[in-house]
Amino acid sequence: MYEPIRTKSVHALADTADFPHRSREEELNIQLAGHLSALLAVTDELGLDEAAESIAGQIARLRGAPPARHAGLTGADPAALHRRALALAGRALVVAASRADTAAAILSAERMDAHTAALREPRLVGAP
Repeated sequence: MYEPIRTKSVHALADTADFPHRSREEELNIQLAGHLSALLAVTDELGLDEAAESIAGQIARLRGAPPARHAGLTGADPAALHRRALALAGRALVVAASRADTAAAILSAERMDAHTAALREPRLVGAP
């Protein structure tokens, strides 16, 4: 016949777990710092020192420590790097807007504008 279960259920509520939980704001901080770090790597590779320092400042503000800088160059096409930077800046802008981080949103929008303008340069895209 039926015998009652003598051990605790493996289907415990998640709230009783013993590991720390992060708030939504902490998760967004981590995401934003990650997007900005990737943008920093591409910006360093493009040799845009002033922009890279601005991005590094925002990362340091979010993480509480200066970021590790990109050391190696990939030799990628500058147009491809600008397209990648544009996409990364867009992702950073979305996260910055969702966490209402005005400084990071302004920086991301400025970087998007700069990379869009760079992609319009005829010498960069191979037009005569």
